[in-house]
Amino acid sequence: MLSFNIFVCMNRIKLAAAVLLVSVSKLTFAQTAPPADLVTIEQNFKKLDVLGSVLYVAAHPDDENTRLLAYLAQEKHYRTGYLSLTRGDGGQNLLGSEQGELLGLIRTQELLAARKVDGAEQFFSRANDFGFSKGPDETLKIWDKEKVLSDAVWVIRKFRPDVIICRFPTTGEGGHGHHTASAILAQEAFTAAADPKRFPEQLQYVKPWQAKRLLWNTFNFGTTNTTRPDQFKVDVGVYNPVIGKGYGELAAESRSNHKTQGFGSARQRGESLEFFKTILGDAPQNDLFDGIDATWHRVKGGEAIAAETSTIRKNFDIDKPYQSVSALVKLLDQVEKIQDAYWRTEKVKQLNNLIAACAGLWFESYTAEPTYALGDSIVVHSQVLSRYPLPISKMTIDAGGFVTTNVVNPHGYVLSPNELQTYTSYVLAKAITQPYWLAKPHGIGTYTLENDSLAGNPENPDLPIADFEFTIDGKAIHFERRLVYKYVDPVRGEVYQPLTITPPVTANIENKDYIFNSTVAQTVQVKLKSFTKCSGSISIKPIDGWKIVPEQYAFTDKNKGDEWIAAFSISPTDNQPKIAVLEAVVNVNGKLFSLGIQTIKYDHVPNITLFPPAQAKLIDVDLKIAGKKIGYIPGAGDLVPDALKQVGYDVHQLSENEVLNGDLSGYDAIITGVRAWNVNDRLAFEQPKLMDYVKNGGNLVVQYNNNAGIVSKQIGPYPLRVVNQRVTDEDAKVTVLDQMNPVLNYPNKITQDDFNGWIQERGLYFVSDIDPKYKAVLQMNDPGEAPNNGALVVGNYGEGRFIYTSLAFFRQLPAGVPGAYRLFINLLSKPKNQPLN
Repeated sequence: MLSFNIFVCMNRIKLAAAVLLVSVSKLTFAQTAPPADLVTIEQNFKKLDVLGSVLYVAAHPDDENTRLLAYLAQEKHYRTGYLSLTRGDGGQNLLGSEQGELLGLIRTQELLAARKVDGAEQFFSRANDFGFSKGPDETLKIWDKEKVLSDAVWVIRKFRPDVIICRFPTTGEGGHGHHTASAILAQEAFTAAADPKRFPEQLQYVKPWQAKRLLWNTFNFGTTNTTRPDQFKVDVGVYNPVIGKGYGELAAESRSNHKTQGFGSARQRGESLEFFKTILGDAPQNDLFDGIDATWHRVKGGEAIAAETSTIRKNFDIDKPYQSVSALVKLLDQVEKIQDAYWRTEKVKQLNNLIAACAGLWFESYTAEPTYALGDSIVVHSQVLSRYPLPISKMTIDAGGFVTTNVVNPHGYVLSPNELQTYTSYVLAKAITQPYWLAKPHGIGTYTLENDSLAGNPENPDLPIADFEFTIDGKAIHFERRLVYKYVDPVRGEVYQPLTITPPVTANIENKDYIFNSTVAQTVQVKLKSFTKCSGSISIKPIDGWKIVPEQYAFTDKNKGDEWIAAFSISPTDNQPKIAVLEAVVNVNGKLFSLGIQTIKYDHVPNITLFPPAQAKLIDVDLKIAGKKIGYIPGAGDLVPDALKQVGYDVHQLSENEVLNGDLSGYDAIITGVRAWNVNDRLAFEQPKLMDYVKNGGNLVVQYNNNAGIVSKQIGPYPLRVVNQRVTDEDAKVTVLDQMNPVLNYPNKITQDDFNGWIQERGLYFVSDIDPKYKAVLQMNDPGEAPNNGALVVGNYGEGRFIYTSLAFFRQLPAGVPGAYRLFINLLSKPKNQPLN
């Protein structure tokens, strides 16, 4: 679990004494309880007095204005949320090779880490980031507008924001079609959330809600300035002496969590104005909350609560926080009686955490092992510590129905002061911890949810928990702690990671795609892993037109942690389909499971475990291979080398030393990975050696690079310029400009059929200002745009060939697109002893 900790020594303002403020902030997974330091206590006291909420709405991770979120949450103390319609699934990954929904999983955790810093809450819709979109009409069609709108309405009705803020306008200045669509949906949701006739099925759980106003947080990005001096503005660059930072500093720490996007940010200090334009509702004149009562006067009986809160704050002793506990418990009694269910729930939760912090109560529950199989008993250790001598008369721990109750001991306390108590219990592993939005197959635009009420949740809402209840001054106070796995790493120290509940046995198929260009059988290896003691069998579901040998393998007496491999021979028959899905099925005690397991590990986020379908593609394609040995220079991360190995290439990752000092003549082709010229500054020094390789007869293929931050002015032997142009329609017509070019003829004859079935996009970051010594091979464009010939250029240099391609092979090859394989093989296959073009 991610937690943002601020360790600080501070003094109360009432002491009128100077203090030394020491603040160290870091991301860690090593704390399951909320922070309980004096900074947090002070901030929570202030938050207790504020009854207002703000929801920020945009399209992707990184779209949010972290400085504004931090200001609203920690300076104004509003309940603040960020609704990111997508999880950023369609972007690129600067840290690794994860794409699509795997990247979305990482970026979900990056957003949660950012929220731990800036203090806001995180929400999502079911929308899938399908990649760059040039307009909102395309976006809303692919997303299924009504479904995503219903999610936005659901979040608004549950969160009940007084003010909603958009990052982007409906008029297109945000550029990306997703950005504009997010503003359109926010504007419609603002009205729909208040209309009981819209999405009435939600009203059995929530009530209609009308926010006071919808604002657009105007911006000045690059060459686009949508701010004006006459717009309503707020200085969010103020300094918070309690936390010892300004909101520009907190914003940088928050935004720097978007590491897969390379958004490490410098801390900004001093005045920073945010501008706003009113879209719907009353325009603010002096404050974002003009006309909104965000004090305790908002609820009946709130005046007495406000007065009591003020008294408790005045009497708070930083050396003896526990002396405020009795008064806070009495205040809790008052808060529980208010009629407004929404604010009652929020303030009870805040008060409970404040009581625990002041009481010095620390408690958590962790598991003995990181994984348990479905149906097994989870061993849970619960630890409780009361740091102060408090009159806790009863304590109950309920871990999945296994209840531990402790009563007053001979010293008069349930918990002796500062004496750690440990209890062991057992929880049944009831559900596989599959991310809820990946539990069912989904289309390109939206995830399929088991239940619409799941929308909004950043993670599974039903993950295993332990319930703690402490009776203090006769008042039962309830808390929840998520079950996590705790261990000690010799380098990192105490580490917490998510608990994973697995199928009894997982089945990972060795490759995602199996390319067949003859009737020769291929071996499909299935790696099985047992997470419990069991016996059963593994088989491949029958596929029309394909022969599978054997029908199944039996396994017996497997223990937890055992791994083994089952190998099947798969061969096409005369009537096999061009593309078929292979599915492995595990039978354990009469129950069928068809799930693999995949774990994503990065230091900046918790470990992520998912259970993808145990499936692979069988692809029958007319594919000829020329050459064998490929050198690969990695970029920002892609799966192209794995795809090439699958069809028989020997792929070697080239080091800088090998490029500068080695003999490259033995490579049939050298490839640079996606964005290599953005992330590998050594390529500027390696470029002359690569050009020598080409000049002496080599074949260099450069995949797309971002136009911003290219490390060398000249990538190829002749000038060309990378520009921010792309073709996002994966079905866009492709026109051949140079029919006789070898890249379209050797060793595979490329036809229009080879451009069928592409995914997400044709290409991105095309080239322009192309030197005449290159030949542009293809032309394409999105609807309504001019033809673009910058997707694939080929140039002879000396005895060799240089190719720059903006085509999205890094998406097509892992997806098993047959035509993309055929074309990419051609790029790697320089004809020998014949003209190159």
